[in-house]
Amino acid sequence: MAEAGTLTRADIAEHINRQMGLSRADAGAMIESILGHVIDALASGENVKISGFGTFILRDKAQRIGRNPKTGVEVPITPRRVLTFRASQGLRHKVK
Repeated sequence: MAEAGTLTRADIAEHINRQMGLSRADAGAMIESILGHVIDALASGENVKISGFGTFILRDKAQRIGRNPKTGVEVPITPRRVLTFRASQGLRHKVK
């Protein structure tokens, strides 16, 4: 790993290179292709479920009133779409 606690695309490509014998370039292209598909699906409004890993869920949040913590002034928070991740049961047990 490049940094303690951070797994990068290059780290994943390196692991694929060592485990499967694919060239680094091919492994990197595979990672980019997979992530590209995930990004395209999310951008088009689809949720993404990766069995045994988890689900990326898009949620639409309605407009609401927030409060500035310093001044206490109420401010409207505009409606927005947020991305959440829900880990699979198997992943939760491994991370424990």
